[in-house]
Amino acid sequence: MSGRRGHCYSYRRRKCVLFRSRRTELQFPVSQVERLLRESCSTQHLSPSTPVFLAGVLQYLTANILDLAGKEALSNHKMRITPEHLQRALDRNQHLSCLLE
Repeated sequence: MSGRRGHCYSYRRRKCVLFRSRRTELQFPVSQVERLLRESCSTQHLSPSTPVFLAGVLQYLTANILDLAGKEALSNHKMRITPEHLQRALDRNQHLSCLLE
């Protein structure tokens, strides 16, 4: 035998399973956001892009808040962000304090 396998063996490439969070390059879990939306909303139909968009918005807001809190911690010569730094950063930013009122 020449080492070749017969034609009855067909090798297909397996599709790589990609989670929606990885596919959209988000850190927030899209599936969990969708589950929470479905549990809390009384609507029958949810667009497939709705949880992706909401996860992106949540990630953006979180990154923005952590960036402001990090700057606040550095201005106080600290290496760690504490809840006080978060509170001061939110109080000093007019848009975020209005949003989280």
